[in-house]
Amino acid sequence: MARRALIAGAGIGGLTAALALAREDFEVEVFERAPALEEFGAGLQLGPNATRVLRRLGVLEAVSGLAIAPRAIRVLRGSDGAEITRLPVGDAERRWGAPYLVIHRADLQRALAEAATRLPNVALRLATEVAEIGADDNGVAVGLRRGVAAMTQAGDVLIGADGLRSLVRERIGLGAADAPAFSGRVAFRATVDAERIAPRWSASEVTLRLGAKAHLVHYPLRGGSIVNLVAAIESSWRGDEGDPPWDGVVDRPALDRAFGDWSRDARALIGAAVDWRAWPLYVRPPIAYFSLGRIALIGDAAHPMTPFLAQGAAQAIEDADALARRLADADDVADALAAYSADRVARAGRIQHDALAQGRIYHLSGPLAFARDLAMGVLGPKRLLDRYDWLYAA
Repeated sequence: MARRALIAGAGIGGLTAALALAREDFEVEVFERAPALEEFGAGLQLGPNATRVLRRLGVLEAVSGLAIAPRAIRVLRGSDGAEITRLPVGDAERRWGAPYLVIHRADLQRALAEAATRLPNVALRLATEVAEIGADDNGVAVGLRRGVAAMTQAGDVLIGADGLRSLVRERIGLGAADAPAFSGRVAFRATVDAERIAPRWSASEVTLRLGAKAHLVHYPLRGGSIVNLVAAIESSWRGDEGDPPWDGVVDRPALDRAFGDWSRDARALIGAAVDWRAWPLYVRPPIAYFSLGRIALIGDAAHPMTPFLAQGAAQAIEDADALARRLADADDVADALAAYSADRVARAGRIQHDALAQGRIYHLSGPLAFARDLAMGVLGPKRLLDRYDWLYAA
């Protein structure tokens, strides 16, 4: 009899896990509380550590017409647009064994969903929320809500891919002690039609602009027809003052003030986008284990991280792959999940830590910013890229 995997959440991690486990002959059901896989979010950077997994799962080819392989990552000074350094990533295939890509989140999510649901042993249940969880030595059971209807499903393993405020994480005793905390930063996101901006900013490069208490990232998507913008700024809101003023709603004056003395190009890019959305960035501290018995966590449910290493989606994809590999031929589910946890905890914790540190480096000002820029120039592209081998070659 085929083993059954129940997955809470149909984001990037949950769908990758569904596909990976189905290929290992699991019967998989994915429960997603949203009524549809809507086009939310914007661009993603996918390092070779992620695209290597997607290639193995047969998804990379499906997104090849939608993703872009940037030639380089350019780092510019926000105030005047002067180039600090340029990191060539166009030869990522040769250096790390897989390409470096940028893609719209919705395009990747759609490709994963289509690949998974084409398989006869995967079912995607939309508008279905995991409300209750039970587990013992013999299996797991989840109580589900679909509108006013309630039902129960049983399986051999439960995977929590249900994000920052994970119910599954809470149910295995990892929720209350380390509730999400505001990181002090807000991410404003938008896409803009390429025809609204200077042609050079829709070129096949990722551009990172650094300034005091803020940074701006932009790169092309969907064949260069649109440009993805992410502006991260610091905020004095600390989470104990009621709801944040920009949770999905833009405080446009705050955005304009943060970049008011930046270069003309930077201000033009920000001004070209009409439909900005804003989200507070939350963190949770690294935890010592990602599984308990027959229940495991992946992605933001296990290790929510700030986006300053562009590894959130990539780490969810890595988790899903590592989990499926451990479960593939396992005789004991709990032992396999414990081994998965041991495989992933240290690496994911390091990336959580390094992403926070990277954000602080990005937002330096005055003499410290000058020293940062000088150090990047002295190190040069080769030695800077060497620092990412541990991350991308894994």
